[in-house]
Amino acid sequence: MAGLGHHVHHPTEEEDPELAAGNAGRGLVLFAVYLAFYVGFVLLNAFGRPVMQCVLAGVNLAVWYGFALIAWALVLALLYAWLCRRAAHAKDRP
Repeated sequence: MAGLGHHVHHPTEEEDPELAAGNAGRGLVLFAVYLAFYVGFVLLNAFGRPVMQCVLAGVNLAVWYGFALIAWALVLALLYAWLCRRAAHAKDRP
């Protein structure tokens, strides 16, 4: 079978340590933002059950908050990708 060899793939480009550190910092900041949103969800479920049982458009707040967590994760992932790409392009400019 062609193409099933077990060879090591070596990347062709070198990673810039300064850029990687900046990207890691951006990721940590966005993770902290998401974590705060998630902690709010957990605390409301633990201590604010009547609030989470409020119904909006036929669905309780717990379900809306869960959907918001998923959407917020997607938004932050797209923001992270955009920030990293912007930083990489800024680094390439003289």
